[in-house]
Amino acid sequence: MPGSLDGIKVVDFGQYIAGPLTGMLLADQGAEVIRVDPPGGPLWETPANGVWNRGKRRVTLDLKAPEDLGVARRLIARADVVIENFRPGVMDRLGLGPAEMTSHSPRLVYCSLPGFATDDPRAGMPAWEGVVGAATATYRSRTGDGATYTAIPIASTFAALVAGIAITSALLSRERDGRGQRVEVPLFDAMFEAIGAHGMLINGQAAGERPNDFGGGILAGADGGWVQLSLAKPRFIERFVTGLNLTDRFDPERLRVDSALRQALMAELPEIIATRTADDWEAFGADVDIPLIRIRDTAEWMASRHARESGSVVHLDDPEVGPMWQPNSPVRLARTSIPSAPARELDADRASILEELSTASQTSPRAELPPERTAALEGVRVLDLSQVLAGPMGGRTLGELGADVVKVNPPNEEGAGIRMSVHRYHTDVNRAKRTILLDLKRPGAVDIVWRLIDDSDVVINNFRPGVLERLGLGYAEASRRKPGIIYVSVSAYGPGPWGGRPGYEPFGQASTGMSMRQGGDGRPTMQPFAVNDYGTGLSAALAAVFALFHRERTGQGQEGEASLAYTGLILQSPYAQLYEGNRGDEPRGPGARGVSPLQRLYEASDGWFFLGGKPSQLADLARVDGLDGVDGLAGATLEAELERRFVAAPRAAWQRSIAAVGLGIHEVTAVKDLMAAPWVIQHGLSVTRLHDTGEEITTVGPAARLSSTPATVGRPAATPGADGLAVLDRLGLIDAAERLASEGAFATANHPMAD
Repeated sequence: MPGSLDGIKVVDFGQYIAGPLTGMLLADQGAEVIRVDPPGGPLWETPANGVWNRGKRRVTLDLKAPEDLGVARRLIARADVVIENFRPGVMDRLGLGPAEMTSHSPRLVYCSLPGFATDDPRAGMPAWEGVVGAATATYRSRTGDGATYTAIPIASTFAALVAGIAITSALLSRERDGRGQRVEVPLFDAMFEAIGAHGMLINGQAAGERPNDFGGGILAGADGGWVQLSLAKPRFIERFVTGLNLTDRFDPERLRVDSALRQALMAELPEIIATRTADDWEAFGADVDIPLIRIRDTAEWMASRHARESGSVVHLDDPEVGPMWQPNSPVRLARTSIPSAPARELDADRASILEELSTASQTSPRAELPPERTAALEGVRVLDLSQVLAGPMGGRTLGELGADVVKVNPPNEEGAGIRMSVHRYHTDVNRAKRTILLDLKRPGAVDIVWRLIDDSDVVINNFRPGVLERLGLGYAEASRRKPGIIYVSVSAYGPGPWGGRPGYEPFGQASTGMSMRQGGDGRPTMQPFAVNDYGTGLSAALAAVFALFHRERTGQGQEGEASLAYTGLILQSPYAQLYEGNRGDEPRGPGARGVSPLQRLYEASDGWFFLGGKPSQLADLARVDGLDGVDGLAGATLEAELERRFVAAPRAAWQRSIAAVGLGIHEVTAVKDLMAAPWVIQHGLSVTRLHDTGEEITTVGPAARLSSTPATVGRPAATPGADGLAVLDRLGLIDAAERLASEGAFATANHPMAD
C-alpha cells in the first residue's frame, strides 16, 4: 500500500529534534527521505534518534569537504523537499541556502526550522530548546514565584508538526502550478500555536489561565494512585452520582440548576475518590461511561493493551539499542499509512545513494508556469463538525492556508464550565471560518450537513465512535455518495479497547505520562498550555493535507485520524522508548531546572533566565565578567557556583555578556508581555482586531512562513451562527431558512431556533 507521499524525495540535514522529526513525519507517509549525518553521527547522541530517523536512508557527509559538499548539491538537485534546522545563514555560507538551491531547482520546497526567524534580532543566538522555551513563557511558574523546566520539547515538536503541514501544502500547491517555494517555521514562532488561547487579550486585558472547566481534576485514590476525573457535563455528573448511589444527597436534576449543590459535590470529591483504588475508579469510569482514568507514567502507557492494539506505539529493531517500542506516527490514514522501518546505521546507504546520483538525470526548469497561487489550499473546502479545541484547531490551520472552512456549532453548549470558556476557545480556534448553528438531532439539519458534505473536500469531526453513523453521516455512506471525500476524526485515545472512552486535554496528558512527568514524585501536574489539544489539532490538519495530496494524485478519498494519546507520545518522543536498559532519568517535577549546568534555568537578581551551552563552551563562559574560575568546576559544584554568582546581577547584564561569548541565553517571559512585544506584533504572531462582539481581541497568529503562498490569520471568529444565512444561500437553501428555523434545525440572531 503506497504512502500518501510515495515518490516524494526528501533530503534531511536536520539535527537534534525539529528537523529529524519533520523528516520522520514525511517518511512515515512514504516519502523517500535521505538523512545526511555529519561525521561522527547526530549531534545529540540519544536512543531517540531511532525514532526520528526511522524509515530513512542514511549517508554521512562532511559539508566542509568539497567532494561531500558536491554530493549534497546533487542530492538537493534531485529532491522535492529539503529540511534543515541550523541557525539562519549556515546553509547559505555552505552554498546550500534556500535562495541558491531554489534558483537552480524551481520546483524545490526548501524548509528551514531555525530557533529564531531569519529576520528576528535573535537569529544568531544558539537557540537551544530551553532558550526558546524561556523566550515563549513555557517555563513560567503557575504561582508566579519562580520558573519550572519541562523536559518535553514543545517548541521542536510543534515546529515539526507545523512544518509537515506547510511542506505538504506547498507540495499540493506545486501539483497545481509547478512552483516550489521557501518554507520557514522558527521554533519561537511555532510556540505561539501551543500558547493559543493562553495568549488572548480582551480589550488589552489578559484572558487569564485556562479555566478549570473539567469539574474534577487530579485526585488521589485509596492506594495512593492518582486519577483524572471530569464532570464537566451534566450527563457525566448524573452518571457519577447515580453509579455511586449518591442521588439522595445530590439529585441530578437539582445539580443541573443549583450551583451551590454542584460546588458541594466538587468539594466532597477528594473524600469520595479516597474510598477506592485508582484502578477501581478507572473500571467504574468505564462502566458508567464518564471521563475517569488512572494516571500513568509513559512506560506504563506504552506497555498497555490499548497503546499496542491502537497502534499508538510500534515495535522496531533499532540498530543501536535493539528491540524498541517507540511512538508511532501521530497521523493515521486508512488508505496510505505504511509500516515503519527501523532506523538504519550511519552511512548504511552511501554506496546505493552515490550510484543513484551518478545515473540520475537532472530536471530542467519549466519554461512556462501557470499563474502563481495566492494560497496553498486555495479551492479546498472544509466542513468542521468538531467542538472545543483539538478538532477546531485543525480546521483553523487549514483555513489559515487558504481553505474555505464552514464551522458547524450546536445551538447550546452543555455544561456550566464549558459555557464559561466557550467564548474564549471559540474566538481562538474558529477564526478563518464561517459559522452556522445546526441541531444535528433534527432531520432538517442533517439535510443541510449533507449539502455541506457534497460541497466539501474534507470533513473534520470529534464525535465519539458511532455518533455520525447513527446520524446517517458516517464515512462509509459519505464515500459512497462522494468517493473523493476525506474524513478526519479526532479522539481522546484512538481506536482499540479505549476507543469509545471520552476524554479532554488533561486525559491525553494523564494517560500518556505527561502529567506524571511534570509532577515528578509528587502530585501529577499539567504541562504548560493545552499542548495536547493544540498539537492534536495540528495532527488533524496534517492528516488532511496528506490525504489531499494523495487524492490530488489518485482521486481517492479516505479516512484519517488524530488523537490526544498519539500526540502525548510524540510530544515525549525524546523519552518515549521501551528497550532493555532504558534509564528514563530525564529531569521531572516542579523543582526541575534543566538537564545540566549549561542547559538550565537560573535566577538573576531580578528574575529567571535560561542558559544554553555545550560543555566545550565552559571556558568561554569563564571569560564573562563575574564568572571567572567556573571552568575549573563540574557537575553539581558548577551548578551551585553558577547559582550563587548569577543572583548577584540583573538578567539584562548577564544576557549581554553571555551572548557576547557565544552561548544562548534568554529571560523567562510572561505570556502577556510576549503578546505585547513589538517584534511579535510586527510579524503577525500577535494580532489585535475588532470582533463582532464590539471587543478588541488579541489572538496568536500562524507560525508557518511560505514564500509564495503565505498563511494568513483569516477573518476574526464571528459569533456562532453569524454566517448561517450566507452559508444557506451558497447551498441554495436561503428560501428555506424560516422553515428550517421553525423546525428547530437552524438558527441565527435573526432566525432564532424553535424550542
